[in-house]
Amino acid sequence: MTRRLHELDALRGFAICGIMVVNTWQHTRGEITAPEPTPVDWAVENLLQGRFYPIFSFLFGLSFVLFLGSAAERTPYPRLVLLRRLLVLAALGAAHWQVNPGEVLLPYAIFGMLVLLPASFLPRWAVLALGAVVTAWAARLGGGFTVGVAGEPVFVVVLIPGLFLLGAALMAYRPPARLAAPVFAVSAVAGAGLTLLWNASLADPALYHPGVYVAAGLACATAYCTGLLLLLRTRLRGPLMAVLDPLGRMALTNYLVSTVVILAALPLLAADPTRLAVPAFALAVLALQAVLGRRWLARFRYGPLEWLWRCLTWMEAVPNRRVGSQA
Repeated sequence: MTRRLHELDALRGFAICGIMVVNTWQHTRGEITAPEPTPVDWAVENLLQGRFYPIFSFLFGLSFVLFLGSAAERTPYPRLVLLRRLLVLAALGAAHWQVNPGEVLLPYAIFGMLVLLPASFLPRWAVLALGAVVTAWAARLGGGFTVGVAGEPVFVVVLIPGLFLLGAALMAYRPPARLAAPVFAVSAVAGAGLTLLWNASLADPALYHPGVYVAAGLACATAYCTGLLLLLRTRLRGPLMAVLDPLGRMALTNYLVSTVVILAALPLLAADPTRLAVPAFALAVLALQAVLGRRWLARFRYGPLEWLWRCLTWMEAVPNRRVGSQA
């Protein structure tokens, strides 16, 4: 179990890497439009965008089950504790929304309360079936639908609750690790084929359907996850874990800090019409976060915002400094 938990942290860190690049690109693209798509635009749109937030959403549902089980060992009312945890996340997300409209923490908290909490009373087969149906429906819609809120159009990403449910179901079933290889092979082929079909549909309206792009993203996300798990079984496990583990264990801190850093650097990033500064900047920030994260976690059990989140969840000061640390 400990080995798998570390791999989940690595997957979460991997998702943070992709989200950082995509968020930087999206902010930059909003500031300046290149005369024609650059190679960076093509790479992000076809290899990264829509590929990493599904991973993060899936892991959120999986972590929900882990936390619920852990809370049940400490209190007779684990769902009340989990509700408080989601309310704290909603408050953080609402504050983050003020500087980064459209961010994911607030929708995550809302869908967690509306979908995951009720689903925790269902048998695991029902959670799996419901997750599959909602995900397929959302993919057909192109990921969500638009509604009017206070006179403004708001896109509701209904793909998120479906992925929450699938993540929760996977944690309940715990499929054997040997399935990673065949799932990787199938999803990699499907992801490549759907991505090619999406590009073809841009030139031929007869082939166009918004669900193709979403399906391509889901297939690629599955391939990326299982591919990373396979790499973690090789000699690359050490260096991969050294980088991804601290990013994943401090995902909340890294995600929120990244927004501030991106917005601060936006004038410089937007001045580059090639957008080559986007991946260079994102990788530099991620490298710094990985280094600082390792140093922090050598002294403390949780990242700064992870610790605050845990304290507010349990309504008590949670010990954070590691025994023997001089921090």
